[in-house]
Amino acid sequence: MRITFGTLVISAGISGILSFALLAAAIGSEYWYIIDINQSELKDDSAHSGLWKIVENGTLVSFTADSSNYSESELHMLNMHSVIVVVLPLSLVLLVFGGICGLVSSLARSPTLLTGTTSYFLVCSLLTLCGVSLYIVYSYQALAETKRRLGPEYLALINTSFGWSLALAWLSYVLEVLTGLLLLMAAHTARLQK
Repeated sequence: MRITFGTLVISAGISGILSFALLAAAIGSEYWYIIDINQSELKDDSAHSGLWKIVENGTLVSFTADSSNYSESELHMLNMHSVIVVVLPLSLVLLVFGGICGLVSSLARSPTLLTGTTSYFLVCSLLTLCGVSLYIVYSYQALAETKRRLGPEYLALINTSFGWSLALAWLSYVLEVLTGLLLLMAAHTARLQK
């Protein structure tokens, strides 16, 4: 069974739209990291964080820009966080332009334009991958800083995990790569038809 140019282009379009939607949902949600504190003498505490704020027991806590009292490692983590909140939204904006390029190149049935759009989507996927990976490193460094400041006994009372927002960002990355590969296959099909 031979896959047609139209099927490849439509599949790439659906994959690209889903990728955009998942990344937008991930960026806008607050479940990138989940913290549960279990203490028998106190009531259970919980918190979850997103890219823009932390929610502790239903109360919003924004990331502060006042860095005058921070240690060097805390400043490093703050800088990492600043990079994350630039890279992931940038990837989202670039996906919009990639969608426009994909539409134009598929309507033109140009193998050259389709190959260029493939490269563009793969660059977008690298930005998403960098942002997500940097967030994971940032989270582990924040946990290590907490352990250093409060001690390993305190960490024994804490359950931490990555949340569904991070999973959405990973799915978006996979769909960005899939979109690029489908467009590459469409370019190959268009080249064969010419």
